[in-house]
Amino acid sequence: MPTTQPHQPLTHLLYLHGFRSSPQSLKARTMARHMAAQHPQVHWWCPQLPPSPREAMVLVMEGIADWPCASMAVIGSSLGGFYATDVAESMGCKAVLLNPAVNPARDLEKYIGEQTSWHDPQERFFFKPEFVDELRELQCQGLQHPGNYFALIAKGDEVLDWREMQARYVGAHIRLLEGGDHAISDFDAQLPAVLAFLGLN
Repeated sequence: MPTTQPHQPLTHLLYLHGFRSSPQSLKARTMARHMAAQHPQVHWWCPQLPPSPREAMVLVMEGIADWPCASMAVIGSSLGGFYATDVAESMGCKAVLLNPAVNPARDLEKYIGEQTSWHDPQERFFFKPEFVDELRELQCQGLQHPGNYFALIAKGDEVLDWREMQARYVGAHIRLLEGGDHAISDFDAQLPAVLAFLGLN
């Protein structure tokens, strides 16, 4: 069962990238640089996630199996935000969600087939029909502890509906950006709020 004890100072931080993305995303690299420079004592892990949602979650949950629930946190962007919610519900830890996918089984159905990576167009992978079913299996319902979540949501997101994101995370700490985009291109400006929620300011 997830812990209900008060959160302790952060010792472990997990970052989960989005669909077709990688640890080379701007937000992931920004966080990695900041953690290395300002918080080297915190264990940082940003894995390359496989296309299969089931395999991605097995990789993640095995990787954090011995992490302390009370002093770990997860950051997830887009599809990674969907995965991060699953992690936070399982571990009872804090989660920062960056334009999180709410219903990826519905949204990614149209991407079945060969895809390319955003950060390396030479890198190709196949998004299989069964991956949509795997996303359905991962879909969790209500949040056990909404206060564990901080959602950064851009109204200008051109990929996901900000209203749907806001409704999904009712009761969470929500920062609504009036404009912005799906990539949160001004992530540097949003970083202080993310760090404050994680107790890293």
